[in-house]
Amino acid sequence: MQFVFPAFLAALAVLAIPVIIHLFYFRRFKKVYFTNVRFLKEVKEETSNRQKLRNLLVLLMRCLAIAAMVLAFAQPFIPLSSGVKKGERAVSVYVDNSFSMNSLSKDAPLLELARQRARDIVNAFGVEDRFQILTNDFEGRDQRLVSKEDALDRIEEIRSGPASRDLSKVLTRQQQCLNNGIQENKIAYVVSDFQNNIADVTNFRDSLIEVNLVPMRAVQERNVSVDSVWFESPVQILNQPANLLVKLSNRSDEDASEIRLSLRHDGQAKPVGSVSIPARSSKLDTVSFNILHPGWHEAKLSITDYPVQFDDDYYLSFHVAERINVLSINGLQPNKYLNNAFLGAKYFHLDNANAGALDYSKFPDYQLIVLNELGAISSGLATELKSFAQNGGNVLVFPAPTADLNSYNAFLQNFGVGNIGAYEPTPRQASQINTDEFVFKDVFLNKSANLRLPATQGNFKLAPASGEHILTYRDGMAMLAKYPQGEGALYCSAAPLSEQVNDLVRNGEIFVPMLFKMAIAGTKGRQIAYTIGKDEVLEAKHQVAASGESIYKLQQVAEDAAPSTIRRPPSTVSSSTVEEFIPEQRILGSKVLLTPGTQVRDAGWYRLHLQGDSTLAEYAFNYDRKESDLSYKTDDALAEGLPKNMKVLAENAEANFGQVVGEQERGIVLWRWCVVFALLFLALEVLFLRLWKV
Repeated sequence: MQFVFPAFLAALAVLAIPVIIHLFYFRRFKKVYFTNVRFLKEVKEETSNRQKLRNLLVLLMRCLAIAAMVLAFAQPFIPLSSGVKKGERAVSVYVDNSFSMNSLSKDAPLLELARQRARDIVNAFGVEDRFQILTNDFEGRDQRLVSKEDALDRIEEIRSGPASRDLSKVLTRQQQCLNNGIQENKIAYVVSDFQNNIADVTNFRDSLIEVNLVPMRAVQERNVSVDSVWFESPVQILNQPANLLVKLSNRSDEDASEIRLSLRHDGQAKPVGSVSIPARSSKLDTVSFNILHPGWHEAKLSITDYPVQFDDDYYLSFHVAERINVLSINGLQPNKYLNNAFLGAKYFHLDNANAGALDYSKFPDYQLIVLNELGAISSGLATELKSFAQNGGNVLVFPAPTADLNSYNAFLQNFGVGNIGAYEPTPRQASQINTDEFVFKDVFLNKSANLRLPATQGNFKLAPASGEHILTYRDGMAMLAKYPQGEGALYCSAAPLSEQVNDLVRNGEIFVPMLFKMAIAGTKGRQIAYTIGKDEVLEAKHQVAASGESIYKLQQVAEDAAPSTIRRPPSTVSSSTVEEFIPEQRILGSKVLLTPGTQVRDAGWYRLHLQGDSTLAEYAFNYDRKESDLSYKTDDALAEGLPKNMKVLAENAEANFGQVVGEQERGIVLWRWCVVFALLFLALEVLFLRLWKV
């Protein structure tokens, strides 16, 4: 047996006090007067013996009570190992508050049980010890040691959240805090469900810190999640049906049947159908809806699943342009075939401009710019076109037969493309079309059909080793090639657009879809959804408010309690916005980059604005699906390969965890028994004094 505070044993000297009292108090005699004492001799001898016995027992009870109280203050214990540490302790308790902790144990969610475990751990230590309470949020206030009372108050504040951390990073965070304390004894507790995707505790190495792993176990490991959602087509067109592809995953070992899927689009909610998913597998489903108005759109795919529900909704937002703008920069006259191709499509609008009278400031308003047989390309135009392509626009070049090769090669070199050769007036026939590239992908129902490919009467020789061939001549040289540039692309034709040289303009089944797809590809694709907790960078066009203010704000949009029957204009902010904050922002030319960081905590839609109700952009955020896979490390798997300073405290929910922690730290604690015996001895003393009549 050992003592936590052996110095208290010196208080055993107090045992002399009851002995002194006994010697002086119980030997005092009282005079009793009797008329006749002849018959008292025998009674006197008997009473004297009984009184001595009672007094000795009272003395013994008092001494034992005092000794028991002194031992209680000295805190005796029976060590379970030789490594028991004495003195003040710095204790760090990590409580996993990720969404997976919403799973149910026998009686309550795992998070509630984890909070109770944390309370038991803190209560198992003394008031002189110092504590850190840590969660996945990694808040600055939690990176310091606090008193026992403050630690218990912090535990009460813990709520589930979207953040999820690898446990090796958690232990590193605990290590940093514990090393800031002056206490020599450093102890870390990790209270978690130990999912396979985060339980990398063996990656942490520090033999000076005692690490205790406290696993929480759910009754059921069942979950169905909406993993991801994306559009079948990269660009959504007004008054056209849109197809959403939805990936659903069944994370359990049992088949999931009749999972109801619903869509909420612009305030209107409707059921889509039901899906059955085999165990431990995923399934794709298609959801179709019509786009009836231009501007920003909100949508949400939902399923019904219990008890883990954070991954049952998937939010997305997207923008539908009222029309797609195309600019043709003409060297001489506008091309009539180019005009006619866009004339019959209301969704497209073509502007013609002369190369000598260009307004570069309007370039960002277009999605596709066509260079129609320019004799030369100026350095200023080349610079503007490169910036246009880097920001997501597409450039299509048809050189003139008499083009200035020096200016064209300087233009191509500005795009990182090799030089073109001199014009050769030789008839050539295209023999291959690339139906795997976006321009011609999904254009033809029968790819194996014999298409009439264009022929040219003359052409330039494009750089053979660069770019992706869209149309290819019989000798393998490119007739039309694509060169990626930033977020856009440069499309370069080897032949002029004139019908006397190139019959592509009379080949409607190739020419028209080629122009349309190039223009659509120039509508810069943006993410329809972002993930909370990741370092996402949002992008929007930079605007200056009338007041000169350039501080962008994000507002969260609250979902209506019931679907609205009135369509909300896409350019206004609903009165149901519930939260507003200013993200970190950087202005780069014509665009602004926003970094929300940890300011976004709730899944949903967020609108960007400068002032008033004008919406500049809209973004959708979803919780990370990393927590969706409810597969955990078993106690045996968790204990396998652990270093000596780590151990697993796998106690059931009914166990007195505070006692478990106390015994783990100090062995079998005996001070409670000392208090019990002290009270027992005092009670016996009272009984002897009151019931033992002499």
